[in-house]
Amino acid sequence: MAKILAAMSGGVDSSVAAALLLEQGHEVVGAYMKNWTNEEGLPGDCPWEQDIRDARAVCDYLGIEFRILSLTEQYRERVVDYLLAGYREGITPNPDVMCNREMKFGLFREFAAAQGFESLATGHYAQIERHSDDSVDILRGAPGKDQSYFLALLRQEQIRPALFPIGHLPKPEVRLEAERLGIPVAAKKDSQGICFIGDIRMADFLAHYIPDDPGNIVTLEGRKVGEHRGLHLHTLGQRKGLGVPSNTFGKAYVVVAKRPATKELVVAFDETDAPGLYATRCRVGSISVTNRPLTEAQNILIQPRYRSAAIPVEVCFLDEETVELTCSIPQRALTPGQICGFYEGERLLGGGVFEEIHA
Repeated sequence: MAKILAAMSGGVDSSVAAALLLEQGHEVVGAYMKNWTNEEGLPGDCPWEQDIRDARAVCDYLGIEFRILSLTEQYRERVVDYLLAGYREGITPNPDVMCNREMKFGLFREFAAAQGFESLATGHYAQIERHSDDSVDILRGAPGKDQSYFLALLRQEQIRPALFPIGHLPKPEVRLEAERLGIPVAAKKDSQGICFIGDIRMADFLAHYIPDDPGNIVTLEGRKVGEHRGLHLHTLGQRKGLGVPSNTFGKAYVVVAKRPATKELVVAFDETDAPGLYATRCRVGSISVTNRPLTEAQNILIQPRYRSAAIPVEVCFLDEETVELTCSIPQRALTPGQICGFYEGERLLGGGVFEEIHA
């Protein structure tokens, strides 16, 4: 029997994870990370108070202790400031990946260790594989809900105490488990939005902190078709929210380039012919490995975003933390700042940050 701290979000995934561990005979304590309370009055739904009530109700139902860990200042410094700095620089950061590295498996893990807990359990859809040398690997979770991509920047010391009790289960089975166990939040909808900030539109969130810097929306030929409020509000491959009508055949514009020097947002109808939207070469830096170092001899796959398929690549090491990748299949809308996950089969090897994209 192990002493385990279960990260409780108030949702069904973390609740079932805690309940399964308790059913297995472990000593479990639930804890909620209070990261964001929206004291600045941003538009959108930030349901942290309801989430705390739900998490407490689940712990009461399970008969386990419930704690609240306030990390609002640290969250602002390590996640929100990173997010805002990235958009100000014209790149596309990933706050969910950074939240996992800096908060859940960073400060929260450190708190668990200081309190004498042997393991930290979360409701991630990923799996843990332990080896005889005491090292640990992360494997993909159940098909259709795999969240290993969001763990790509974790290091070995962060992974070693981790437990993912529901990682092998498809989402419908987790719902069924919640019903079987009588979990109070069994029917609660999955949360949406920016990590722990809540259901807030990214454009509204950014508008509160970054002033508008308007410019023209132009075609590849240079014809003006509209205006935008700021390049930071748009990303390559974007179709919705441009404020530019479709053509007479109902075909929508897609963002194919951003020109910071002239503040122009470049759009096209036929994205297959748009230079720069599809890339076969890219540079990835700030490489982090989950267990063992990457090598050129490995059959490495990359996953450039959460829902994209993993593809084979050729790897050329520029230094210990930077690689140049040649993709076997041209990739759409790779963007500096995004996270690149590295895999070997089902095994997560680590990740890095896209720095430069080449056609």
